[in-house]
Amino acid sequence: MTNLWWQDAVVYQIYPKSFKDSNNDGIGDIKGIISKPDYLKDLGVDVLWLCPVYRSPEVDNGYDISDYLDINPKFGTMEDMDRLIRQADQRGMKIIMDLVINHTSDRHPWFLESKDKTGPYRNYYYWREDDGKGTPSNWTGFFGGKTRSKDPDTGDWYLHLFSKEQPDLNWHHPAVMEEIKSVMKFWPDKGIAGFRYDVINVIWKDSLENGRFKLILKGSEHYLSRPGSHEILKALRKDVLSRSDCFTVGETVFITPEEARKYTLPEKKEPDMIFYFEHMETDQILVKWFKRKFRPERLFKTLIKWQKELPWNANYLENHDRPRSVSRFGNVEKYWRESAKMPGMLLMTLRGTPFLYQGQELGMTGFVFHSMEDIKDVESIQIEALAKKLLIPEKLRKKIIFSTSRDHARTPFQWSDQKHAGFSESTPWIKVNRNYVRINQENQSKDPDSVFAFYKRLIAFRKKSTALKEGSFTPLYYDKKTFIYERNHEQESLLVLLNFSDKPSKVKYAGECLLSNYNRKTFDGMLHPWEGILLSTTPR
Repeated sequence: MTNLWWQDAVVYQIYPKSFKDSNNDGIGDIKGIISKPDYLKDLGVDVLWLCPVYRSPEVDNGYDISDYLDINPKFGTMEDMDRLIRQADQRGMKIIMDLVINHTSDRHPWFLESKDKTGPYRNYYYWREDDGKGTPSNWTGFFGGKTRSKDPDTGDWYLHLFSKEQPDLNWHHPAVMEEIKSVMKFWPDKGIAGFRYDVINVIWKDSLENGRFKLILKGSEHYLSRPGSHEILKALRKDVLSRSDCFTVGETVFITPEEARKYTLPEKKEPDMIFYFEHMETDQILVKWFKRKFRPERLFKTLIKWQKELPWNANYLENHDRPRSVSRFGNVEKYWRESAKMPGMLLMTLRGTPFLYQGQELGMTGFVFHSMEDIKDVESIQIEALAKKLLIPEKLRKKIIFSTSRDHARTPFQWSDQKHAGFSESTPWIKVNRNYVRINQENQSKDPDSVFAFYKRLIAFRKKSTALKEGSFTPLYYDKKTFIYERNHEQESLLVLLNFSDKPSKVKYAGECLLSNYNRKTFDGMLHPWEGILLSTTPR
């Protein structure tokens, strides 16, 4: 069966605020992206996924939208957006946008109008009048703390699963569906090729009753992956997305493979793919703030499960919400180059569509924080405040936040060894990683053995490989450090060997190397530290 276009694509996620600043105000913008299309084309990517560029007060860096049909002036204008779409199209690249439809900003006109108890927007959100008995819900939110806040203007309570500046939309009200349909028709008409749905499996609330006791997310039994979410997504597919060749990928939280299939099987006609988090949780206990030592075999086992359970995966190792993969899974001090390249081999050879996050192709690392003043992320700030309220000692609070904050992935893109890493001539909105003098795009573009050069080779190879684009996935072996699997197609058969370790690993395979992050031509059965190798097993 022939792949659909998005199955053959390599997607590159852009965090606009940190990608490239064109007007030297310290904030990345759309013109900054426009200035770099040839870099992205040279890398070999097919689709650009933009994190939110809509008008927003940016309490949560754009995931609090105040106007779905306008561009945040900090990022540019609608004319800039139109130009970006055209330039991408001229280079054979498509653009997808983040779409946040669980909540809006509390500055959105819908929310401001909904404060009027008799007005037409009242039921766009979940309001409850104050009865003098305190907070009307025991739910706990994704950013810690309560999920009900009292509006200072009316004295009424409203629901928010995230920050109090992000009130949840009430999808029980038919007008909300019609509003979002209108938004989703607007952007494809401009040339957008699809959407990434934010936290899409929490948008429907069965009830607002108090939740049962849970260590985390009390109340989630009322909204997590409820049947109503499926009905919403089916309607959006049928009434909007079927009008064009758009694709959608949904971010889903606390999801099982069984539930994921309900969203993604083609006959369901909902999202085309979903992002799950289980493989990103193999170095944590319960929630991401409580870390445990990374053990590669837990990652291998989880990837195998999802590769088997879903017909098609959205594969990723980094995004705007997670610390850098080389700092999480590799050895930055001793084997930075090798352990930055090797996960690329994993990403580009799994069955599914690979999603690459900006700077991953350079081996950008996590940031070394020294003070809470370095932290800009609203989630990190609220979790630190909650930890303080729970009397967790300051030293431990800092360790929790500094190791896990989303800001690790949001430092400016390292373009050169010039001041501010070539991102801007002004002081950036968030600090630049101090290693930009050593790790930057300008240096790596001149080095045939760079992380960037290896990613280019990986992407180019994948584009030509039927086995990688369409073939089956067969795990052959894994242990505490080694992962081996086959990708098979009737025209081609490939063997992938990965060593997630500082020590060599002996395996029973040998042969001619198609790709190696050690630039080997032949393989003798001994994997070097942090080596990834691609062998051909196709009979000649």
